[in-house]
Order: sequence, then C-alpha cells, then structure tokens
Amino acid sequence: MTDHRRRFLQLALRADALRFGEFTLKSGRTSPYFFNAGRFDSGAVLADLAGCYADALEAARLAGSLGDFDLFFGPAYKGIPLATALACEYARRGRDLPLAFNRKEAKAHGEGGTLIGAPLAGRRVLVVDDVITAGTAIREALEIIRQGGGTPAGIVIALDRQERVSDTDPRSAAQAVAQDQNIPVIAVAGLDDLLAFVGESDTLAAERDRLQAYRVRYGSTTPAGGTG
Repeated sequence: MTDHRRRFLQLALRADALRFGEFTLKSGRTSPYFFNAGRFDSGAVLADLAGCYADALEAARLAGSLGDFDLFFGPAYKGIPLATALACEYARRGRDLPLAFNRKEAKAHGEGGTLIGAPLAGRRVLVVDDVITAGTAIREALEIIRQGGGTPAGIVIALDRQERVSDTDPRSAAQAVAQDQNIPVIAVAGLDDLLAFVGESDTLAAERDRLQAYRVRYGSTTPAGGTG
C-alpha cells in the first residue's frame, strides 16, 4: 500500500471518520464499516487530509491516469471544505489554483445564482468530493461545470467503496461515472486498501474477515478502468 493511502486510513481512524461495526447504508446493505468525511472537522485534520488528496493526484498524474487541471470545484456540501483545503495545500506546494463551489439553492439577492468563487468558463475543472455513492450528485456537479463553460478534467474522492452498483450492473459507482462521463476518477484509497490496512494491524485484524465477506457479497466484479 502506498504511503498516502496508509496515511489517509490512519487519519480517518483517528478522526473517527472510519468506524467498524454494523451499519445500514442508504442502499439498504448492511456494512461492517462506515465512512463519514464530516468527521474531518478541524484545521489540522483537514490539512493532513488535503495532503493525502494531493499525493493521490500526483501519483495519478505520474501514472498517466490524470491529465492537467486548473480549477478545483467542490460540490455542496461536503465537497466545499474538501476542495478549499486542497486548494490551500496546492498553494502551499507552490501552485495557486482558483476554486469554485455551488449552492444547492439559488440565491436571488447579492451576487445571485448558484455558483460561488472563480468563473468556470474555459477552465479544466477537477471535482473534489468525499465519496461516490449512487453518482447522482457527481453527475449534477459535472452538468453545472459544463453549463458554466468549464470542462471536467477528473474527479478525486477520499474513499472508493468498490461496491457494484446493482445485481445487474457489476461496476462500482466510481467506475460507472468514469466510464459514462469519460473522465478519470481518482480515489485516495479503496476497499482493497482498507482490507490490506486492517490486515497489518493486530487491533484491527479481526475486522478483515467481515470486510472480506462484504467484498465477496457486494464488491464490484469489473476490472479497474478509469479509476485510480
């Protein structure tokens, strides 16, 4: 497992963003783990998280699975602090990039509209979010970017659950978005990384069998493609 993936999972555990137990997901599936990016809720934690995102993007760029981009877009709501933290991290590393995000409700006064921040027109836009579940919110974000005159260049998420969309669609939600939209989806870590991570830990080793059983039952059976 690469360093940024291990650092991310360690950080998620410390922040209680990653929990083990028995959780009913929106899909109705009963999962042995739960990920809540809302628990990355302090400046120091967000700074560390942004470093993991930036390292994942650099690894994807070096591997040739991600092209260039010149604007960060954070979909409301969790994507907003994530994109902001990542923009700050890139500035710290010497690349100052513009940032934009959307409101879920249009504003009729002041500057109006649903978009805040830098203009999208003519930009190659990287979407920054926590997860892709059904893909609905991400597709809405991509449509906002296109309507604003931008070109989606990729998507980066924290965790790819690597679960198949349905019994009739063996792709993961991230794979479905990547293939349907023809853009790369980069994940800081995935379920395979989580399995390796718990296997390295004496205190978490007991979780591995339950995670593996969940992977067998619900995991995507489509080879990785378009995601990293």
